[in-house]
This record gives sequence, C-alpha cells and structure tokens, in this order.
Amino acid sequence: MELKKIQDIISKYLGIDADSITEESSFKDMEVDSLDMAEITIEIEDTFDIVIEETEEIQTVGDIIKLIQEK
Repeated sequence: MELKKIQDIISKYLGIDADSITEESSFKDMEVDSLDMAEITIEIEDTFDIVIEETEEIQTVGDIIKLIQEK
C-alpha cells in the first residue's frame, strides 16, 4: 500500500514508470535533484500525514517507507 502510493508520487514528478520503482530504488540513481526531492517530500508528507525533517538521510524508497512505518 505505502509502496504503491510512493511509486505514484515519484512517477508523477520524475515521469518514470511507477512499476520500475522498488524499495531498493535510489534517489541518486533516479537522478532526483533537490527541487524534485522537495516536491516529492511535501507530497509524501501530505499523503501520509507525517513530517520528514532530514531529507539528506533518505537515500532509497525503502528509507521513506521506514519513516512512514515509524510514525
């Protein structure tokens, strides 16, 4: 459930196929720049009603899922 929503959000901003995004997908490998990361983070915060304080610590999609599950 969480992965599908995150896939859809990332796909929307990066224009890549949502099904190609896995928990192991690295934001660096997906060529996410700081503006993309800010937009993705804001939408994830709104969607999951969480606050992400340290985006520098987020390297993969799995890192976001872990943050959501900890909240």
